[in-house]
Amino acid sequence: MAKYVCMGAMLKCTFGLAPSTLIVTVPLRPMIQNKPKATIMDFAPMVNIMPFGMCQSMSNPTVASATAAAMGVLTPMPCIPVIVAPWAPGGKELITNMPALLDNCKLMCAYGGNISITNPGHTENTTAK
Repeated sequence: MAKYVCMGAMLKCTFGLAPSTLIVTVPLRPMIQNKPKATIMDFAPMVNIMPFGMCQSMSNPTVASATAAAMGVLTPMPCIPVIVAPWAPGGKELITNMPALLDNCKLMCAYGGNISITNPGHTENTTAK
């Protein structure tokens, strides 16, 4: 069963070299262990989705440029997520008129990274319906 996701959930990107944390910026939501639940609309780069350390995607122009300058040796550069669509698929429950974010949802970075949730941010046994 999928679990609800809340503030502080741990995220990973297939091209990132470090984990990241989900930030929920709207506090007036249902809570899990005193942390606001997330929705599929919590996907804004540098607001909800923080960098994943260094990026190693050749689709990232800074990585491609640094790699070319290093004679083709892959050269990771700082991650700045570029996300253009909400989390998918989302849960059936609505939170502030948006589908709840569940730990089986995914995001895609414009540079090809697949962003997933590795920890929902709480220890309660709260599974989605």
